[in-house]
Amino acid sequence: MATFLYKLGRLSFRRRHFVALIWVALLTLAGVGAASAPAAGNSSFSIPGTEAQKAFDLLEQRFPGTSADGATARVVFKAPSGEKMTDPGNKATVRDTVKELSDGSEVVRVTDPYQAKAVSKDGTIAYAQVSYKVSGMELDDAAKDALKDSAQDARKAGLTVEIGGDALQAVPHTGSSEIIGIAVAAVVLVITFGSLVAAGLPLLTALIGVGIGVSAITGLASALDLGSTTSTLAMMIGLAVGIDYALFIVSRYRAELAEGREREEAAGRAVGTAGSAVVFAGLTVVIALVGLSVVNIPMLTKMGIAAAGTVAIAVLIALTMIPALLGYAGRKVKPMGEKGKLLGRAMKQDEQGAPAKPNLGTRWASFVVRRPLAVLLLGVIGLGAAAIPAASLELGLPDDGSQPTSTTQRRAYDLLSEGFGPGFNGPLMVVVDAKNSDDPKAVFTQTGDEIKGLKDVVTVTPAQPNKAGDTATITVIPGSQPSSVTTEDLVHGIRDAGAGIKADTDANVLVTGSTAMNIDVSEKLNDALVPYLVLVVGLAFLLLIVVFRSILVPLKAALGFLLSVMAALGAVVAVFQWGWLSGLMGVEQTGPVMSMMPIFMVGVVFGLAMDYEVFLVTRMREAYVHGEKPAQAVVTGFRHGARVVTAAAVIMMAVFAGFIGSSESMVKMIGFGLAIAVFFDAFIVRMAIVPAVLALLGRKAWWLPRWLDRALPNVDVEGEALRATSGDDDGDRELVRV
Repeated sequence: MATFLYKLGRLSFRRRHFVALIWVALLTLAGVGAASAPAAGNSSFSIPGTEAQKAFDLLEQRFPGTSADGATARVVFKAPSGEKMTDPGNKATVRDTVKELSDGSEVVRVTDPYQAKAVSKDGTIAYAQVSYKVSGMELDDAAKDALKDSAQDARKAGLTVEIGGDALQAVPHTGSSEIIGIAVAAVVLVITFGSLVAAGLPLLTALIGVGIGVSAITGLASALDLGSTTSTLAMMIGLAVGIDYALFIVSRYRAELAEGREREEAAGRAVGTAGSAVVFAGLTVVIALVGLSVVNIPMLTKMGIAAAGTVAIAVLIALTMIPALLGYAGRKVKPMGEKGKLLGRAMKQDEQGAPAKPNLGTRWASFVVRRPLAVLLLGVIGLGAAAIPAASLELGLPDDGSQPTSTTQRRAYDLLSEGFGPGFNGPLMVVVDAKNSDDPKAVFTQTGDEIKGLKDVVTVTPAQPNKAGDTATITVIPGSQPSSVTTEDLVHGIRDAGAGIKADTDANVLVTGSTAMNIDVSEKLNDALVPYLVLVVGLAFLLLIVVFRSILVPLKAALGFLLSVMAALGAVVAVFQWGWLSGLMGVEQTGPVMSMMPIFMVGVVFGLAMDYEVFLVTRMREAYVHGEKPAQAVVTGFRHGARVVTAAAVIMMAVFAGFIGSSESMVKMIGFGLAIAVFFDAFIVRMAIVPAVLALLGRKAWWLPRWLDRALPNVDVEGEALRATSGDDDGDRELVRV
């Protein structure tokens, strides 16, 4: 592989006009496609195989035209102080609002609070429910504006009016903090390279790659039902890996220049060595992201595949456009150690070209090699302590209660809780399929009576049968808020009671609604976590055996990843569930961790963790196979790679942290989780635990059974073939067979 990439790097350097033209053309084509494509909102949400989804599908069949999955809005009214919603003036205002809402072309029905008995016991709060024909993502702007205008008219009459439900779903925005993250990345690159030109190359190529990826996602969003969150996460991951991959190749290019090579040769060697690491690091990320499809949640699958496509583009750009741009930059990108015009001093070198004063990476690695056991224990204990909150992990999906208090959805949620109790925001819909029963009406009555006898049930509405009389819906209001464990227990209690009814009457009792759907999603994700870990970690483990030609190094990499991801989950629980530093993070409402968070974090963090493993350890292996002792190879790897890996980690943390400012709680949580996970993995696992373990293992770290050595393909990540071809092996070094 190193030889192929070496030729590709030299070709891209020579044919830089052609390479640049191709990428600019692709960016333009993707941009035109995105601009001309129809807009898409939030992706539709379905969970195949769950009871809640089966109930939704049954409603579509048995209650045609009711739009079971259509958008809903709850217009909540509160009377002025000292007044009641039953006062004649307030009653007239509400009925005028209901009439105004009913005129919408996409409206199926609007309930009158006074006919539906939707007035609180103290008479101060009432609500009208609006049902639409289409989902929230398909609802047009005119319908949303009409909803807002009707509420505004009621406010002018003196009422407090807020709107909840999914009819006013908004496309999330990331805020200025995303720009700050990119600015931090730019500063780190300038400090690392000491040159604006060299620093600008990774930023430019990353932005081009993300531009192509996100534009392609936007262009296909409507056709493939890709939500706005999909492009946001693709942008987050694409920016981070795009900058990092380019950073490693530019750094290796400068190192090759420092050894006296011509620029074209240096570009070829940079792509042949660092580029090989980029390919395999990118493959681990792609495996982790595409592997999300095993969970069988369409939205998660689309997010993973879209992000994986952006990562693949980042790899291709790093391998081709970076050497092309290096050709354009010419002498403006200086050899490593040479003083730049902007920052830094030239490093004094001895006659052999080695730095006279060891850099920080060398000094740190030397310390770890001298005290490996102490560093290992300190790192493991520290990450273990950070992981403790993960034992209290509670999963759920965000609802209006997790919205900022400044939004009308959150204020409507609070008003409904105040007037009707916390469980009113998460009603359960029980669907009774009595088609195979002898007496459907008796089954409907029996089901309602059994549900009334369960704990935490406040209200059970009478059964509402369809025209055929074989299926009915029953609405159950819990006593607890939607995301509570008590409500989850109630859902399971209703399903257990349904199993008994099934045995007695041959009728199916299904529980659905957004609350039940959230519970089913959490359970499905929990069940899929172990198979997903086995698949992704197993495939990556095999890939790393090929890369490092070792058993223990990939095993150590996987165990280190588990430490870092558990510590990151502990930090997420502490902030978003317990409320530690929640004000600093802009978390206005603590609660359960998003149910997709653990499995998504496992996928993304594993891929990113392997990035640093590949970049850092391939340098160590390169030194080892060319004759250095194991401990010295660790120090050599840090001398060449620690500064660049540190810069890459800081950049990735800055990019991810930039998404903490998002208005979407899901994006905010993922941004924080990935940023803290990169910190734990890069600076504690890869910079401390990895060298400590390698120092303790010595030559055993690079052991591989001979039969396996013969069976594995030689991908030559360390560029051994390039050395042999050019004949620049050191005369006093002998290649070590490992």
